[in-house]
Amino acid sequence: MRILIVEDDPVLADGLCHSLQQSGYAVDHAANGEKADHILTIQSYDLVILDLGLPRLSGFDVLRRLRQRGSQTPVMILTARDDVDDRVKGLDLGADDYLAKPFKLAELEARVRALIRRGQSANSAQLELGKLVLDTAARRVMIGTEPLELSARELAVLEILMLKTGSVVNKEQIMERLCSWEDDIGENAIEVYVHRLRKKLKACDIQIRTIRGLGYLMEKSEPLL
Repeated sequence: MRILIVEDDPVLADGLCHSLQQSGYAVDHAANGEKADHILTIQSYDLVILDLGLPRLSGFDVLRRLRQRGSQTPVMILTARDDVDDRVKGLDLGADDYLAKPFKLAELEARVRALIRRGQSANSAQLELGKLVLDTAARRVMIGTEPLELSARELAVLEILMLKTGSVVNKEQIMERLCSWEDDIGENAIEVYVHRLRKKLKACDIQIRTIRGLGYLMEKSEPLL
């Protein structure tokens, strides 16, 4: 899943990027409001973490323009401003959550999970297909009652495919959700992740089919007669 952090404090931005990347998210960073506004016109995200006191264009203006374009991307305001009027203004402009600095990293990550989950699957924390269950909040995968050990990237690819169960997902779509600008990942890497997932899902009643020339399709396996 892909997140945009809009923050002009380089130390805080680096810390947030590193922490969220460690949790398996693809993370991009914009250091001013003007750049963020431009990025959001050409790239879709699963979540925007937005500071208010930005150079060139305020966080309020970035949020206002985003909603005026009809985007429903979840937005969490992250700011040193703790004035009630600012909070009300941000929420009225369409923010989904508001976290004041300083904050606990664990709380921010919990809110990130909740907002992405809300945007993806109508508040359901679990994605299920046959015996396969992915808990998007706990970042945990189970086959029946047995845990399935996956790397962060493997889990991210699995989540993308499960969200599109029954539909073909091409490599470009996977890379868009999986990779930040700084990642140097090609289509061959996607093939490797899918190959690893197939091996680990052998005990499961699902399959990841390759639709030649189109992409991948995740679906329940047909029972053997």
